[in-house]
Amino acid sequence: MKKYLTLENGDVFVGEACGDLGTEIEGELVFTTNMTGYQENLTDPSYKNQIITFTYPLIGNYGISLGTSQSDKVQASAVVVREMTDEVYHYQSVISLDAFLKQQKVPAISGIDTRQLTKIIRQYGTMKASLTNQPIDQKEAEMAHQSAIVKSATRSVTDGQENEHVVVVDFGVKSNIVRSLQRPGIDVTVVTPESTVSDINELHPTGILLSNGPGDPTDYSDFLPVIQKLQDQYPIFGICLGHQLLALANGAKTYKMTFGHRGSNHPVKNLMTGEIYMTSQNHGYAVEIESVKSTPLEVTAIEVNDKTCEGLRYPGKPVFSVQYHPEAAPGPHDAKPLFDKFIELMHVNGGVQ
Repeated sequence: MKKYLTLENGDVFVGEACGDLGTEIEGELVFTTNMTGYQENLTDPSYKNQIITFTYPLIGNYGISLGTSQSDKVQASAVVVREMTDEVYHYQSVISLDAFLKQQKVPAISGIDTRQLTKIIRQYGTMKASLTNQPIDQKEAEMAHQSAIVKSATRSVTDGQENEHVVVVDFGVKSNIVRSLQRPGIDVTVVTPESTVSDINELHPTGILLSNGPGDPTDYSDFLPVIQKLQDQYPIFGICLGHQLLALANGAKTYKMTFGHRGSNHPVKNLMTGEIYMTSQNHGYAVEIESVKSTPLEVTAIEVNDKTCEGLRYPGKPVFSVQYHPEAAPGPHDAKPLFDKFIELMHVNGGVQ
């Protein structure tokens, strides 16, 4: 069965249908350079409403395993691959990738030139696209913008002891971020972006984590005044979208990147120590580095290849953020000690960096 991937610029790729055969979708077309970690990518809320192109040519060879997903469902709208294998070689696999996508009602297309498709995205930037069972004309390919704001419910992870308490503001949080915080002596409560300062204060936190999430950070402008007040009261750690929101709350600007950073091999230089970390990243927006100069914030890290802003701190306050994903899943664990740093800031309860 044929499947048609029609790009906003008029390019059409014809391949074989896989995943859910009947579903036709629209979304933002992006690519990731991850060689592994497709299950984590597909279930990452930051990929909501996006069509993921995997640049690695063979996807699915170790299947799907329990306890690996980053949320309770596939968040991506669709999947684009060069080849999706039916042969699964891993002792923890419980289902094939193709069967998993069918189960989740997520369409996919295989057998197309993903190298050429990636070149188009790199040249023209991320763009809208549709995945259909029949060819469509250009007029039908002009798709309306869809909001990617994630709605979530408040939930707690606690052992009932007298512990440090992290409140995670959930803009689309990955499960591994919550897992990275879970350790003896730490309770975690996840709240929605609709929470007020009073709502959060009533939880008596010792620290606030601003999570990752999909879309344009300016869509969350209503939450910026909350961040402005919270940063005067608690240690704050921002990750990915949370990093961008911390920047906006303090007067910096963000912009949409041409094709973003999506992959597990992005080198980041820590400007405070000179160290280079290999990092996992997934974002289409970035903080305008020049705009930080007029704010109380300080740039602490840059991406080695394109010199984009990868880290911020608020001198004199226990407040910092990173653009990359220290929890990885998938990716290297070079930056995982940042969770220890955040917890240490909570231990001293407002200690200065």
